[in-house]
Amino acid sequence: MSPSISIIVPVYKAEAYLHRCVDSLLAQKFTDFEVLLIDDGSPDRSGEICDDYARKDARVRVFHQPNGGVSVARQRGLDEALGEYTIHADPDDWVEPDMLEELYGKAKEDDADMVICDYYTNDGKVQKYVKQRPSKLDHCTVLHELFQQLHGSCWNKLVKRVCYNKYGVNFPKDLSLCEDLYVNSALLLHDIKVTYVGRAFYHYNQIEGSISNTYSSADIEYLMLLKVKFTKLFSGLADISFVADSFDRNILRSAFWGHYMSNKLFKERFGDYKWKQLKTFVFPMSIVYYLSCHGFYGIMYAVAKALKNKR
Repeated sequence: MSPSISIIVPVYKAEAYLHRCVDSLLAQKFTDFEVLLIDDGSPDRSGEICDDYARKDARVRVFHQPNGGVSVARQRGLDEALGEYTIHADPDDWVEPDMLEELYGKAKEDDADMVICDYYTNDGKVQKYVKQRPSKLDHCTVLHELFQQLHGSCWNKLVKRVCYNKYGVNFPKDLSLCEDLYVNSALLLHDIKVTYVGRAFYHYNQIEGSISNTYSSADIEYLMLLKVKFTKLFSGLADISFVADSFDRNILRSAFWGHYMSNKLFKERFGDYKWKQLKTFVFPMSIVYYLSCHGFYGIMYAVAKALKNKR
C-alpha cells in the first residue's frame, strides 16, 4: 500500500548534519510516510549514512546516482515517490515532530493541492519565525507573492503528487538555484487549490558559506539567465512585470554584497534603477541601495556592513 506522504531529501556532502535531518523526519507523530534519500554522488560518507538508515527503517529508501545537481536529485525523488503528497527537506535542516500530521490533516480537510506553512530560520543560536500567510489563497495571488514576501522553497509546501504529472511540471536540469521557485511557479500557473497552516515546523539552517548564502560575480550572470527562463515560463500571462522586478532586485542585492564593483561601475550598471523599484527593500537598505546606484556605493557598502554586524 502506498504511503500518504513522500519526503524527498537531496543529499550531497551532508555527512556533518544528515543525522539531525533524517532523525527529525523519522520522529514524526504521523507515521504513514516514506523518506527518499537521493545520494547525488556525494564524495563523503553521506551515501553510507543513507544506506545505514535504510537498513534500520523500512520507511527509508535510498537512491545513489552520479552527481547531477540538486534539481536532478529532486526530480529523481519525485519520479520514485509513491505518496499521495510530497514535500522536500534539505539535509542541513530539520523539522518539528508534528509537521506531517498538521500539514496532511489540513490537506485532507480542505481537499487541497498545496499546503503552505510558516518556517523558522536558524543562524547559530539565533532563531526567527517567518510568517508565510498569502494575502489570498487563489493560485494567481500566491504566484505573485512568491516573488514578494513568500519563500519559493519546496520544504514548507506539501503538494499533491498527481499535480506534477497533470500539469507536466518537472525540475529543470539546468538550474542549480531557484529550482524550487521555478517548480512552484509552474504549478501555480494552474488553478490548483491552495491552503495555509499558520504554524512553523521547518527549521531552515542558514549555514555560513552555503551555496544559498554567498555572493560572487557569477551570480549576476546566473540571475540574468533565471530572469530569461522565468520570463519564458510566464509568457502566457498578460503582465509579467512582477517577475522582472523581482529578479532586478536580486541582481542588485547580489552585486552589492558581492563587493566586486567600483563606485563608477556600480553606477553604470544600476544607475537607471528608480526609487519605485528600490523602495520595496526594507528600510534602511532601500536608502542604501538608492544612494549606491547614484555614485555612493563604496560608502554605502561600509554603512550596510556596519549595520549587519550590529544585528
